[in-house]
Amino acid sequence: MATPAQKTEGQRRYDLIVVGGGMVGASLVRALAGLGLRIAVAEAFPLAAAEQPSYDDRAIALAYGTREVLRGLGLWEALRPAAEPIERIHVSDRGRFGATRLRASDQGVPALGYVVSGHSLGQALLGGLADLPGVDLFCPATFESMRETDHGIEVRLRLEDRPLTLSASLLAAADGRESRVRALLGIGAREWTYGQTALICNLHPAAPQARTAFERFTETGPMALLPMTGGRYGLVWTLEDAQVTALSALDEASFLQRVQQRFGWRLGRFAQAGPRTAYPLRLLLAERSSGPRTLLLGNAAHAVHPITGQGFNLGIRDVACLADLIADARRAQADLGAPQLLAAYEAQRRPDQERIATVTDALVRLFTNPLWPVRMTRALGLTAMDWLPPLKRGLAHRFMGLDRASPRLSRGLPVD
Repeated sequence: MATPAQKTEGQRRYDLIVVGGGMVGASLVRALAGLGLRIAVAEAFPLAAAEQPSYDDRAIALAYGTREVLRGLGLWEALRPAAEPIERIHVSDRGRFGATRLRASDQGVPALGYVVSGHSLGQALLGGLADLPGVDLFCPATFESMRETDHGIEVRLRLEDRPLTLSASLLAAADGRESRVRALLGIGAREWTYGQTALICNLHPAAPQARTAFERFTETGPMALLPMTGGRYGLVWTLEDAQVTALSALDEASFLQRVQQRFGWRLGRFAQAGPRTAYPLRLLLAERSSGPRTLLLGNAAHAVHPITGQGFNLGIRDVACLADLIADARRAQADLGAPQLLAAYEAQRRPDQERIATVTDALVRLFTNPLWPVRMTRALGLTAMDWLPPLKRGLAHRFMGLDRASPRLSRGLPVD
């Protein structure tokens, strides 16, 4: 990879600037690499799977539709050995009757989804990224300012205490929930905290159930156990904020005992737990996803509760949509930052973003409500869903990312 000091002034005009080199930003660069575009990537952390926070060892749920996008990016075959298929999902309400069971065979797909570690996904996304034609990486870099010009968008970075100015036709911001780009654009957001934190770690149960995921709703929030390769399970335990410090401080044996009490014995005795990480939970939905020659993707535009594992899957659908629009504009030799492209992205992505934000938020409120009538309603609802295949099929297809018109990447096809 060329260092910033090796780049000349003539190399600093681009077709596209991507701010953020996490999962969503790196996926967009991969999607567009065959179009002959000049792309700059500005990232605050060193771009290495071991150092970038997006690429830690937590379990990442990939919807079936996301697998198709990764196939379109040409990454799936390399990633597949590290991906554990989910063929069955068991959903239950702790301590109460009512459960729903989803099966891939009932939906006509080989798997409802897959589970990979963030580290494995990072290795696939970042491997060879710096060597892609037309791609320049600027990292670690601090994003300082941006402004619209007569000919595009201009970005000012600070790289190793040295100012650097880049310009392009379009800026794609994938810089996370605390998006600097969103703030500079003055785009507000519908946002609130749940008073909950996700405690995440990997577990080794004595009796793993191959290719089976569990979602158990508890009084404090959902507890998800996602199957991983090697007989491991990824734990995503939603807790009230006040509980997190004490649970994080427990020794391994005491922590495993608490997990066992909360989850039960479906997977036998939990014998080993990996490092624990806590993530405060909140809902964020930007008022809009576009500004002058700028688009917001992934967590910069939306951050949702992990109750159905939709975070990265929602962001990758942003990527698939934008890659299609950019590819079509490139073929037509049109301006990538034209208002028509920005409006098309907004129109195509906004309904999906709002729907997932609304559904996940409603599920959180429904399954943490302690009132007896609500508890009975949700127990009956889980039972009814288990007995009504059309209802179950519609829900499964929505969360698999298969309930809408699909861009090329979502059909497993490259955009070039």
